[in-house]
Amino acid sequence: MRLDLFDLQLFLNIVETGSLTRGAEYSSISLQAASERIKKLEQHYQVNLFIRHSGGVKLTFAGQVFAEHAQAILQQGQQLSRAMAVFSEGQHSNISLWCNSSAQSEYLPLLLPQYLVNNPNIQIDLKEAESNDIIAALTNGTAKLGLISSFFAASQLQTQEFSDDPLVLICPEQHDLSSGKALKLGDCLNYPFVGLMQYHSLQQSIEAQARLLHCEIQYRLRLPNFAAIAQVVANGVGIAIMPQRAAQRLAKLYAFKQIQLTGDWANRKLLLAAKNFNELSAAYQHFSQFLLSAEIQKVLD
Repeated sequence: MRLDLFDLQLFLNIVETGSLTRGAEYSSISLQAASERIKKLEQHYQVNLFIRHSGGVKLTFAGQVFAEHAQAILQQGQQLSRAMAVFSEGQHSNISLWCNSSAQSEYLPLLLPQYLVNNPNIQIDLKEAESNDIIAALTNGTAKLGLISSFFAASQLQTQEFSDDPLVLICPEQHDLSSGKALKLGDCLNYPFVGLMQYHSLQQSIEAQARLLHCEIQYRLRLPNFAAIAQVVANGVGIAIMPQRAAQRLAKLYAFKQIQLTGDWANRKLLLAAKNFNELSAAYQHFSQFLLSAEIQKVLD
């Protein structure tokens, strides 16, 4: 006998109404058909599920156990239907991923095309923000999923490690700092900087660290992206701080020195964060699993 979800719902309708007749009506089948279906269930499992009496039916102990499992199976079936609806033809899902500037420029452009090609009914909206703002948005429910820096406290959220994302100093090859192997931020603040525009979350984070040292960064120039910054630094205009991944990519195009920065704020990781991963919709859970998959980690390595 093949287990039929309809039979399980019929059984629960009979339990709820206490009557085979009313259970059949709730299930939109005849009394005879309902009786035959219940009889087949009892024959298959070789148990009596109900005690019949003049006022209706009452569950046996076996029936009580059967009811618990029937409810669980039907709930799982509903969850399966919702999960598969994400992938069914014509069903579109929108995913909003909040991310800091490093994630947006250095990681996601490499990863998202593969996901979008394999999932044509998914649409992704990237929202760049400071990690602190992403944490606040996840906490208050404005955001569902975010990529944040590990430097910021987020104990109220669930987080999973996405990737290492250290910051490095880049400087002209003949600069005073070019011979250093590792530097603290305080070692750099007497030199003019080339930075991102004021609205960039990474630049705001760097400036916040400088203020903790009672310093203000002196900019010679602000530019909209890491590529422009690397080109200007290579030409001797100033120094800059950027993600190591960006520096390694741009070192193939421009001549500059990369120097490790010390401190927790610079040796950060990117974390995938949510208020509760298990409570995310099927589309968000599927996307999260993609970002954290072993296949993606190989790409990032």
